[in-house]
Amino acid sequence: MINFKGMRFPIDVILVCIRWYAAYPLSYRHLEGMMEERGVSVDHSSINRWAIRFLPLIERMARKHKRSVDRSWRMDETYIKVKGVWKYLYRAVDKQGKTVDFLLTAKRDMAAAKRFFDKAMGSNGDPDKVAMDKSGANKAAIDAINAGRDVPIVVRQVKYLNNIVEQDHRAIKQVTRPMLNFKSFRSAGSVLAGIELMHMIRKGQFEIDGADAMSLAEQFFTLAGLVRPA
Repeated sequence: MINFKGMRFPIDVILVCIRWYAAYPLSYRHLEGMMEERGVSVDHSSINRWAIRFLPLIERMARKHKRSVDRSWRMDETYIKVKGVWKYLYRAVDKQGKTVDFLLTAKRDMAAAKRFFDKAMGSNGDPDKVAMDKSGANKAAIDAINAGRDVPIVVRQVKYLNNIVEQDHRAIKQVTRPMLNFKSFRSAGSVLAGIELMHMIRKGQFEIDGADAMSLAEQFFTLAGLVRPA
């Protein structure tokens, strides 16, 4: 359960703001205006602090309810601008397009790719096969992992196989575009965790009792450990 003690605003207000920010292409100032129309006066800087503080916590809690993914992965990285400098968001989906995992890194090299695979495999188990582009760094990361395995992970560097993850990047970039430019690496990582969470909710990746009868908002509230009042 997330600790909301000491917050000046009701939990509902906080969760509505950060869910909207993670789910839709909005800026903090957009949300400030939207809340003002609903009779809630909240500064955009407060929403920013809420997003950075609570979105990664909710995403971490949600992992306990994430459905297992297929053992055939498609892995790729995309670019995210932080303080005017491009950083790298490593992502993988399975062959059905379900999100396997993600990791924001400062560099695009073998060490960063291996950190991503270590995280993804730690949370989702080991894949049988991984499709990726012709990146030597990504291949080197898998080679390093395979060096300690009796049964190696099969690597397929065939571009068309990765179309599914490249298309999936678009859903993330669509939401980040109005954010213009993250001000810090920490804030970028926190907000991206929320964006990825909302994307996985849309794809039905969580085991939640009664999820079929729930809206996306209700599923988010449930994963946050709360039941939203009617």
